[in-house]
Amino acid sequence: MIPLRTSDELKTWVEHSFGYVFSQPALCDAAVTHRSAGADHNERLEFLGDSVLNCCVARLLYDAHGQADEGALSRLRATLVSGETLAQIAGELGLGEHLRLGLGELKSGGFRRASILADALEAILGAIFLDSGFDAAAAAVARIMGPRLADLPAADTLKDPKTRLQEALQAHGLALPVYTLTAVAGDPHAQSFTVSCEVPVLDVSAVGEGGSRRRAEQLAAAKLLELLPSEIWKPV
Repeated sequence: MIPLRTSDELKTWVEHSFGYVFSQPALCDAAVTHRSAGADHNERLEFLGDSVLNCCVARLLYDAHGQADEGALSRLRATLVSGETLAQIAGELGLGEHLRLGLGELKSGGFRRASILADALEAILGAIFLDSGFDAAAAAVARIMGPRLADLPAADTLKDPKTRLQEALQAHGLALPVYTLTAVAGDPHAQSFTVSCEVPVLDVSAVGEGGSRRRAEQLAAAKLLELLPSEIWKPV
């Protein structure tokens, strides 16, 4: 269990992490308050911050990748604003130490839970937007996201396996792969799906198994990509 930080400690942390000082400290307090801790929680701020974050990241990518098309920019943005990435950033900043949680969440380790960390990070950005406007929020986003912009992978590598497989085949005038659901097992709440992926003209096929049909198809496509001739597909 972690001790509750004081308002002064929270203020200092926000200034150090986001380069921002709130003129309305109550907004900051609400941003780090989980709904388990009281009525004045951060869900509305998180909703607002999500939109602000997406817009700010879109602008950063637009400026940084002048030759990227819409699809590439969308994939890069999805990587930066994913719950996983936001939780990582929140963890690196030490946000969990400043969360205000109800006793149950505190005992169960809510200050380490990825979804709570990601939501609180977005809520802080929403609070900054309400406190000082878009430019202040954009500066805060640039501060926490900047280091990750330079480390982004090539946009093409972010395409899912089904898309990469389809594009590789189409580039060589080949027919699209055929996906077939071959088995469904398990109870309704915990089913496992098995799907085969086949490219008949190349006489190659692969099988994927996952917790959803879509997941199984993606896994099958990923395996089949590795079976394609090198002149059609070269793994990154």
